[in-house]
Amino acid sequence: MSNDVDATNDAAEEVAAPVAVSDSDQPEAAAAGNGGPVEAEAAIESGSAAAEADEDADDADEDEDDADEADEDDADEAGAEGEAPARRRSAKASALEEEGDIAADYLEELLNIADLDGDIDIFTEGGRAHVSIVTSGDQLVGKDGEVLEALQELARLAVMTETGKRSRLMLDVAGHRDRRRRELTDLAKDAIQEVTESGEPARLAPMNPFERKIVHDVVAEAGLTSESEGEEPKRRVVILPS
Repeated sequence: MSNDVDATNDAAEEVAAPVAVSDSDQPEAAAAGNGGPVEAEAAIESGSAAAEADEDADDADEDEDDADEADEDDADEAGAEGEAPARRRSAKASALEEEGDIAADYLEELLNIADLDGDIDIFTEGGRAHVSIVTSGDQLVGKDGEVLEALQELARLAVMTETGKRSRLMLDVAGHRDRRRRELTDLAKDAIQEVTESGEPARLAPMNPFERKIVHDVVAEAGLTSESEGEEPKRRVVILPS
């Protein structure tokens, strides 16, 4: 297993080179593709930081990227004033399909270099491109999904390099995110019941941004309020009584 993970990290470093961007682009993008090889630890930290900015929109200090994207969408709509809505939707769908294709090509090359088996599925959902690597191994998931988060960031950088636009693409490997979503949904429901019965807040275990967002959504659907507290990597969700 250790040799497989080392090979995966080496492959990520080698594939990262073609997606180099200029020093004027985002700092994390330049660190991933401009100059020497990408260290595995740095890639993981970069993936976690980017995921935090994109996915945990319920935290006030993580709203900036989502706000920027909303501004970009408003600008696009203003520029397309008078254009048929169906035509705008078609353009958006085409852009998401392009994101998926670029990421899939990048990840397929990584799999070939690492000599790992896996099929790649592409689809769009919730206004995002989704790419899923169907494989029986967990080398590309890593402990607590750390390798998965790093690969997702690298795939987003590949898309940004090709399109010039920031990507919110979601990557899943071996169904890890789907399994984790089900587990966290059950966990959140149990915590909600506890809060309702006791009238006291419930503080959950530390989670990454993807996981916190799932819990926030479940709590909101139940009619309660939740917030995040603490600093990464110990940031956690607190469910508040009504």
